[in-house]
Amino acid sequence: MLFFVYHPNNSKQTLAFMRIVFPLSFFFVLILHSCNSGLDPDMILYNGDIHTIEEGKICSCLVSTQGRISFLSKEDEECLAKKGSKTKLIDLKGSFAMPGFIEGHGHFNGVGRMAQNLNFLDNKSWESILSEIEAKVPEIPKGSWIEGRGWHQEKWDSLPPLSIMGYPTKYSLDSISPDHPVVLFHASGHGLFANSAAMEIAGITRETPDPPGGKIIKDQFGEPTGVFEERAATRIRQAYTDYLAAQGDEARKAVWRLYTDAAQQECLAKGITSFQDAGSSYEDIDWYKEMAEKGELDLRLWVMLRHSFEQMENNMQGFPIIGAGDEFFTCRAIKTEVDGALGAHGAWLLEDYEDRPGFKGQNTTETAEVERIAGLSLEHDMQLCVHSIGDRANREVLDIFEKSKNSKPEKTDWRWRVEHAQHLHPDDIKRFASLGAIASMQGIHCTSDAPFVVKRLGTKRAQEGGYAWRSLLDAGVVIANGTDAPVEDVDPLPSLYASVTRKRTAPEMTFFEEQKMTRAEALYSYTLGNAYAGFEEKIKGSLKVGKLTDVVVLSENLLSCPEERILDAKVLYTIVGGEVKYQGG
Repeated sequence: MLFFVYHPNNSKQTLAFMRIVFPLSFFFVLILHSCNSGLDPDMILYNGDIHTIEEGKICSCLVSTQGRISFLSKEDEECLAKKGSKTKLIDLKGSFAMPGFIEGHGHFNGVGRMAQNLNFLDNKSWESILSEIEAKVPEIPKGSWIEGRGWHQEKWDSLPPLSIMGYPTKYSLDSISPDHPVVLFHASGHGLFANSAAMEIAGITRETPDPPGGKIIKDQFGEPTGVFEERAATRIRQAYTDYLAAQGDEARKAVWRLYTDAAQQECLAKGITSFQDAGSSYEDIDWYKEMAEKGELDLRLWVMLRHSFEQMENNMQGFPIIGAGDEFFTCRAIKTEVDGALGAHGAWLLEDYEDRPGFKGQNTTETAEVERIAGLSLEHDMQLCVHSIGDRANREVLDIFEKSKNSKPEKTDWRWRVEHAQHLHPDDIKRFASLGAIASMQGIHCTSDAPFVVKRLGTKRAQEGGYAWRSLLDAGVVIANGTDAPVEDVDPLPSLYASVTRKRTAPEMTFFEEQKMTRAEALYSYTLGNAYAGFEEKIKGSLKVGKLTDVVVLSENLLSCPEERILDAKVLYTIVGGEVKYQGG
């Protein structure tokens, strides 16, 4: 804005100045008006039941301008008065709206990969899995690998006719697929099943020893059965990776993009507007960032870098990456692990497994390596995220967090994360709070694993420290919620239902319901809790003026509907940055 001062002793100069300034002022006013007219709202949501997650605030309407929330009100007329010529109006017709779901721990490309390959999450027997593979064999050339994922021996209705330690054996698979290498990843991702053709390519024989942190399941004659727990799966994985690499970079990237697009579609259809990816390679990160900067990501990715210390030590230039592509891509964390999964007897325990006396699980990455990665995280101002499931694993991780924190007392806001934190010793629960550690947990794991947790841990350990949400929340710990997809379906609603009921239907059971969350706590854990866990609470996780317009609209009020209706809720709209990315029926 221009100002002038009239001086009576210099009126001629003043009048001359005014002749110049007034036309210029009018010109600038026109420019400002033109600019303001370009800031008409992109979108107005009205006639809704909008829960902001900001101290329980409820609104009826929301205005979005340039992808951010510019106005909220309980009065529709106040929002509608801001309508511009190009503003999109959406009548919510009383539907429940809230911040878009943030998947707090999953494997993004893996979601799409599973959608494109054999998916065994719902199979209830080994025989049904074999029938799907048998149908696949004629469809692909001999020598091509067959990939599947999602099997879990503890969730089948019956054991295979020939089984060892509850696992199937290679012979049934060899009979239907002698000319195709087959690799079937366990639902947990912490083990796999391979046929003889795959083992031959990987050089696995009866003489192959167990590696540190892993076990090759063998029969009474010392012959590998096809099951590889934890680190023992490395050689099969590498053989499959080599096969994929041989297809060429262009073809490999095209397949990667196919998986990524499939993952985007599935997540958006389930109300997810942001996804925290629990471990990607440098190559993945480069490709995600490229997509973000080209405007090709339809939901927001927050990614953990995952490599060994040796691979990362001198390769951290350009990290952290924060808000690339208009807040669509961030990589500000490093992922590592200390143990495996409870279902595959890989969780590292303080005491023996109830169903495998003399065995305490697997320390899959030496704690010295994790400490080196912790130092690298500090050096480059990255969050440290450590996969930890068993009580021994969690204690070791908290010890590393405490040691790191003591080494840098001037650093006050850490938010280092324990990924899963499924089984805790009661003495360690308050340590989460004192260290400011985030418990990045997955509600659906509790009820999905429930049929075998007591079998693995016994009643006392399962009750005191199994998925101890209530104890952690009462201690003041922030819980980040998710699904660990594709270990489980990426759908937030079953995970929310598990969080507030701890119930499952088949078999019907409730897993120590005294540890359940309230509905408000569960919704917070899937929105603002996850945003906080990624240092993103200032831009997402709640509906507030200035934050990104990332919204999900649902057919059910998740705070007040009967609990069983949570599972029946339908996604009506998924909105990212003020744009409708998915519209349901």
